[in-house]
Amino acid sequence: MSEPIHVAVLMGGWSNERPVSLMSGNGVADALEKVGYKVSRVDMDRNVAQVLAGIRPDVVFNALHGVPGEDGSVQGMLDLMQIPYTHSGMVTSVIAIDKELTKQRLVPAGIPMPKGTIVESESLYVADPLPRPYVLKPVNEGSSVGVAIVKADGNYGNPIARDAVGPWQEFDTLLAEPFIKGRELTVAVLGGKPLCVTELKPKSGFYDFDAKYTDGLTEHVCPAEIPKDIEDYMMELAQRAHELLGCKGASRTDFRWDDELGRDGVFVLETNTQPGMTPLSLVPEQAKQMGISYEQLVDLLVKEALA
Repeated sequence: MSEPIHVAVLMGGWSNERPVSLMSGNGVADALEKVGYKVSRVDMDRNVAQVLAGIRPDVVFNALHGVPGEDGSVQGMLDLMQIPYTHSGMVTSVIAIDKELTKQRLVPAGIPMPKGTIVESESLYVADPLPRPYVLKPVNEGSSVGVAIVKADGNYGNPIARDAVGPWQEFDTLLAEPFIKGRELTVAVLGGKPLCVTELKPKSGFYDFDAKYTDGLTEHVCPAEIPKDIEDYMMELAQRAHELLGCKGASRTDFRWDDELGRDGVFVLETNTQPGMTPLSLVPEQAKQMGISYEQLVDLLVKEALA
């Protein structure tokens, strides 16, 4: 009898998204053990290369979120070590985590995205970079970390006050984008094919980090109750973004839709190359909607990595 395939599930790390990554990683590890894989759980620290060299896995399941698991750093290390891994490769990861590089790849190919501008955080205390309302976000963080909506009523002061609490304290430069009113939707792509559209309805505020990962704060409508032509258009855009960026495994493309404008109101916000795999996460939910269990989902991702 042959030895079971040995999967190292890489999780944790030191980004803002560490708690989510641990939830994703432990869920993945449990599921892979049920399927019959030999599993090593690796809570990533600075000695991760030595740890992996010591346990010698056949494949790594990358369950990291944020930097350095999502920005190409870990992917480059695994490429050098010649260990296959799930999800996207180094170049794709470098581009997709950077919202400005993503636009440079997608917009010329006809993917509609909000027109943004890079701003120095210090300049926000002098004047607004865009007419209000607008959105401020870090250029290369995931999971809505550090996102703020600056509203016309001066919710952070007008101009922004130095003592107001927002992402500008943590980051030297930010991306400013026009706020697109309307609905929040997302499409997962698995094995190169879009699954379905989910609408996200936060109970209050917007779909920020807490709303994503706290049970009960956001209603998921899956499949989304939207016109068929909009559903088809979003699925086509998600698949094209996945292909244009060179994604592998699972990706998830997030949208805003101003439903008063029909198809012209659809905008891609970003494509996530390391989507969450927690019980509340959208990729497992959409897979389930398409008849793919959580165990089958992680098994598919490992098999694609090995192929």
